[in-house]
Amino acid sequence: MKKVLFILPSLKAGGAERVISFVAQNIDKKSFEPTLLVLGFEKDKVYETSNVETVYLSKTRLLNSLILILKYIIKYKPDIVVSSVIHVNLFTGFLAFFFKKIKFIAREASVISLMNNYNSNILLKNTKLIKAAYCNFSAIICQSKDMHDDMHKTYQIPLSKLKVINNPITFDFPVKIESNEENRELKFITIGRLSKEKGHSRILKNLSKLDYSYSYTMIGSGPLEEELKQLVLDLNLENKVTFISYTNKVYEALKESDIFLQGSYVEGFPNAVLESCVVGVPVIAYDAPGGTKDIILNNINGFLAKSDNHFLSILNKPESVLNLKSIGISQHVKEKFNKTLILTKFQTVFNS
Repeated sequence: MKKVLFILPSLKAGGAERVISFVAQNIDKKSFEPTLLVLGFEKDKVYETSNVETVYLSKTRLLNSLILILKYIIKYKPDIVVSSVIHVNLFTGFLAFFFKKIKFIAREASVISLMNNYNSNILLKNTKLIKAAYCNFSAIICQSKDMHDDMHKTYQIPLSKLKVINNPITFDFPVKIESNEENRELKFITIGRLSKEKGHSRILKNLSKLDYSYSYTMIGSGPLEEELKQLVLDLNLENKVTFISYTNKVYEALKESDIFLQGSYVEGFPNAVLESCVVGVPVIAYDAPGGTKDIILNNINGFLAKSDNHFLSILNKPESVLNLKSIGISQHVKEKFNKTLILTKFQTVFNS
C-alpha cells in the first residue's frame, strides 16, 4: 500500500482545495493510505474531510510552515507527495531534489506564463526558478491541454512527466427546468473573482450595445470591484447590472439564469463554467488560453468567441444559445468530467 501525502495551503473555497480534498477522500483505500496536510486552520475549512486523516499546521503563510512540512515528511515517510497551488509547488519541487526515494507530484492550475501577466509576485514571473523546481517532479498533473503545452514549451518540462487530468464534477446539481415564456427579459450571469484577467469589463462593454431587455448578475469580489461599478455607471447600465459579493446558493442563482457569460483573457479550469453546464445553463465565453475550451463545445453547451465582435454577434442572436437543451448541456459535461473517471486517472498516475 502506497502512502500518499496531499499538501494544501488551506481548505478555504477554491478549485485546488475542492479537487485535492476530494481525491484524498475518495482514493482507493485498498491501494493507497492518504493523509491531507493543510497549512492553514481547521476553522477556515469549507470542504468535508471526514474520510481522510487531516493534519492542520495552523499557519497563515507558507513561509511559516516550511520547517513543519519538512519535519512531517521525514516523520510520515510517504511514498508520494502531491501538492497544488504554485507557491507550494515551488517549495515541494525543490524538496524533491533532496528526497530521491519519494515521488513528488504537482497539480498545476493555470497557464503560468500567461497568468503571471496579471500577477504581481516577482518569484512567479521567474521562468528559470519555476523550471528548476518543476523539473524535479516525477509527474505534473495539468488541468488542461493549454497548461500541458505551456509547461513543455515555456519551462521545458519533458512530455513524459506531463499528464492532463481535468477537474471532476464533485457536486450534484439538478438540471434546471426550461422556461417556455416568450419575449421575456433575458438573465445573464457571471461567477468569478473581480480581477483583470477575468475580463468583466469587456462583457459589460458588449452588453451596453444590446437593444433587447436583459439583466446581468455578477457574483464575486476582488480588486476591480469599485472600478467595475464605475464602468457600469459610465455605460448607463446601473438598472441592468447587479453585484453580489458572495453567495453560498450557487445552484439557486444558476437555475434562475438563462446564459452564463465568461470574459476571461486566461483561465485555469473554470469550475463556475462547469457548474453552469451541470445545471443546464449554456455558456458564452471567449476562446481564451486555459481550460474553458476543454469544457465548452460549440453548439452543444455554449459558444466560444474569437473576438469582441464575435462575442457581441452571439449576444445579438441569443436564440441560437437558448435553443440548446438543458438536459443535453448537462449530459455532455457529466459524461466527460464524472468523478469516477477523473479519480481513476489520478490513481493511474499514482500507480505509475
